[in-house]
Amino acid sequence: MIATLVRSAAAESLRAPINTLNDLEAALLDCWVPPPIEQSRPCMQITVLMSFKRNGELFGQPRIIFQSSDASDVEHASYHTAVAETLKRCASLPFTEAFGNGMAGQPFTMRFVDDRERPPN
Repeated sequence: MIATLVRSAAAESLRAPINTLNDLEAALLDCWVPPPIEQSRPCMQITVLMSFKRNGELFGQPRIIFQSSDASDVEHASYHTAVAETLKRCASLPFTEAFGNGMAGQPFTMRFVDDRERPPN
């Protein structure tokens, strides 16, 4: 666990400044870790609405606005947890001043898709 925290802190310090929406999406995807295969659903999609402060911190509470309807309640819960952990890992993103000024308080949606290969049954 400590090694994971050290790697996470090192990765955070190496993040390139975020200056575009594509940079923001890439940074969030770098933090994304889907649930374990046994708690997952093939092609599961979940979309989160969030906004940020100028300094790259989340502003307010992110909201799930879409999730694949064919998943079970347990699968939904595992993806909710995975998204929450993703946002925690990306708690403060290195926005450039210009990008932070433009993004501050604006709604931003991010779609996470679990497109991992599944082992054959």
